[in-house]
Amino acid sequence: MKESLRHILNPLHLFCRLKQCGLPSRPALRVCSLYQRIYAQFL
Repeated sequence: MKESLRHILNPLHLFCRLKQCGLPSRPALRVCSLYQRIYAQFL
């Protein structure tokens, strides 16, 4: 369960899902870079 949740919350996984939803690369990358800073603090 923990590994599955870690995969879903991974910034790269989020980037792929944002791109899949139709968000252009640059805005998706900005969202993920901000999210990655938050994500790294909780590991």
